[in-house]
Amino acid sequence: MTTTSNRPGRLENQVALIIGAARGIGRGIAERFLEEGCKVVIADTEIEAGEATARELGIPFIATDISKMADAEAAVALALKHYGRLDIMVQNAGIYPWQLIEATTPEDWDRVMGVNLRGAFISARAALVPMKQQGSGRILFTSSITGPHVTSPGHGHYSASKAGINGFIRAAALEFAGYGVTVNGVEPGNILTEGIQLHRSEAFIKGMADAIPLARLGSPRDVANAFLFLASEDASYITGTTIIVDGGQLLPEGADFRILPE
Repeated sequence: MTTTSNRPGRLENQVALIIGAARGIGRGIAERFLEEGCKVVIADTEIEAGEATARELGIPFIATDISKMADAEAAVALALKHYGRLDIMVQNAGIYPWQLIEATTPEDWDRVMGVNLRGAFISARAALVPMKQQGSGRILFTSSITGPHVTSPGHGHYSASKAGINGFIRAAALEFAGYGVTVNGVEPGNILTEGIQLHRSEAFIKGMADAIPLARLGSPRDVANAFLFLASEDASYITGTTIIVDGGQLLPEGADFRILPE
């Protein structure tokens, strides 16, 4: 009987570029892909954190501002230089400054759109070049439940950018299908990252968990598992859609939803 340790990983011999992977969800995706035999390159604007993560995981890193086409092309070129191909591109980089709409300047708006939405377009354009030549590929985006489904005060630009990503996923999936390239995304809910732990109180985090039917915040690995599925052969007939990873957060009609077993 074959043991699990002797089975090839689900991403064996695949090459992935993960943008926004210095920490948090992006790092979780990189770790999960590596566990499944993938060759990984990570990119991020946070150079110190990115280099530290790359050293710990034993993988290449490149400083990348995904709002700039030249940076996206350089990140793709690094993956091709190291491994000769690119099978999976994950655009996870995103910013979410808290600003009420009336206090948001056009420059603030453009900065969020530049990273979150323009970054989706630019990363897809850059990754499509080698994938089109190969006749295969997976292009994946971190969207959010915020924007496509729900929102909160102070997240007008972020909500618009994430809703825009979902629309772009559908359009790109249709255009890239003829090249053998699928395009999908993951919509996380509240995920317990280093940033949340650093900038939010325990009481605030508990309040978020209380609003989730599964009674906890998600982990980066929870999100990474959804990306793993979409990147794998198991999802070869799936394109133009997203997976919600939110512990059931979208389900309740009101605050009084928790039913405890007797």
